[in-house]
Amino acid sequence: MDGTLDHTMMRVEDLEESLDWYQTHLEYEEKDRYEGDGFTIVYLGPEDMHEESAMLELTHNEGADLELGDAWGHIAVRVPEGELEAHYEQLMDDGVEDYRDPESCGGRYAFVKDPDGHEIEIVQRDQGATWSIDHTMIRVEDADEALGFWTRKFEYDEVGRWESDTFANYFVEPSDAADEAMSVELTYNYDGRSYEMGDAWGHLCVRMDDLEDDWDQLLEREAPDYRDPASNDNMYAFTTDQDGHEIELLERDLEADSLFPF
Repeated sequence: MDGTLDHTMMRVEDLEESLDWYQTHLEYEEKDRYEGDGFTIVYLGPEDMHEESAMLELTHNEGADLELGDAWGHIAVRVPEGELEAHYEQLMDDGVEDYRDPESCGGRYAFVKDPDGHEIEIVQRDQGATWSIDHTMIRVEDADEALGFWTRKFEYDEVGRWESDTFANYFVEPSDAADEAMSVELTYNYDGRSYEMGDAWGHLCVRMDDLEDDWDQLLEREAPDYRDPASNDNMYAFTTDQDGHEIELLERDLEADSLFPF
């Protein structure tokens, strides 16, 4: 099972406003687009992104009013080491709202929000293209179950953790992931809270070697049978984690004219 993280999907209320925001402020370019019946999907990413880097998928459903919920936390994007403050100040100069500046975060990271309120962390990394996605954070209600899901179902490794008095962060990714690949950050709060999914976040997507074989393997490992390949014309499938975060599975030919399998 390959298991490279392919993209994170967000829903947006005004597609053109969101595209302008990401293309202007994060210098993303449009990688592909699909126009469906009542919806549009657009893939975005930096121009020089690595083949194992994750893209951002923006999905616009006509007439949708979105609720953020709190089961999804943020995406994190990279800037070079030592350049956090300069990049944050440039965003401020360009009209991005001041949400959590580097000083308020101990000089180690910062946060902004996109037009729909999705939180975007800015982290300093020596690897990956500037503004490429470093990780996606989701909140989980049981850390042991969440770590077990990713390590058993997808064969991911725990590659980092940070623990405080009230919460813990765990980072998981495939064993042989490139430095430029995206990780999943599992955030566990010790106070026993529960979370609402909302609908402004959609899913994580994992790229598979063989959709049918890998799907069968996931079912053997007791992953939820949420939307199987047959129900999606054998082009993709969905499972969910223990908290209900949706995870898309697909095969992807990165050299094809279109990134979409359908």
